[in-house]
Amino acid sequence: MGLLDGKTALITGAGTGIGRESALLLAQEGATVVLTGRRRHILDEVASVIEDAGGTAFTRSTHIENAEEVRELVAWTKDVAGPVDILVNNAGSASKVLNVRWITEAEWNAVMGVNLTAVYLLTQAVLPDMLARGGGTIVTVSSLAAVRPNLLGGAAYGAAKAGVRNFMTYLHNTFRNDMIRATCVLPGEVNTPIMGNRAAPPSEETRAAMVQPEDVARAVLLCASLPQRTVVEELVIAPTVLRDTSADIETSRWIGAPEDLHGKERP
Repeated sequence: MGLLDGKTALITGAGTGIGRESALLLAQEGATVVLTGRRRHILDEVASVIEDAGGTAFTRSTHIENAEEVRELVAWTKDVAGPVDILVNNAGSASKVLNVRWITEAEWNAVMGVNLTAVYLLTQAVLPDMLARGGGTIVTVSSLAAVRPNLLGGAAYGAAKAGVRNFMTYLHNTFRNDMIRATCVLPGEVNTPIMGNRAAPPSEETRAAMVQPEDVARAVLLCASLPQRTVVEELVIAPTVLRDTSADIETSRWIGAPEDLHGKERP
């Protein structure tokens, strides 16, 4: 028997990185997993791995910052897999422009949409069934950028991750006596594909010393599989070794800066 037998888990950003590894672990423990993201073919590859191992997985492409698509996703999940018992809010994105001086409103809003608004929409969509069934688990992957913001993640990413951390505390304080468990996981640097989008992408050696996606997935599984009487309110998971990011931060400072600043403010 698995720790999550009979449970349905909805996982966002499930095609790669933390989402993929979380889906594999939750399915291994018996959960029926519903994988969502934007690239259906990537989700289908993950589902195939799960099914080859004897698990059950469904996939659906969704823009999770769109309220109508989220409602359709949750209704479809209920039809094909049952009401959501475990929601894993993992999907995230960062802006290309990191300095608040240069970031556009459109890019700011896009980051807020995926990292913050989507969590609100998904939570709102799954809460009625969770409350009616006497409980549920919502695990949201935030970031240490929520409490240690800097130019590595950027202004929009840090603000969104801080917002979602606050939102998860709100859920915990409001619904804990309804047996809704709300957990916020705050990872440090994780070796996920998003690292390739950094202003100064880290080397393979540097990435190897970071937290790995499967490490965070183990934390997600812990939060989701503890007895319902127990909740992990917040969990920080970070690399053991602290690396020097000063050069990366300086590079990030000037992404998107006007060209006419060359020779004036730039070093």
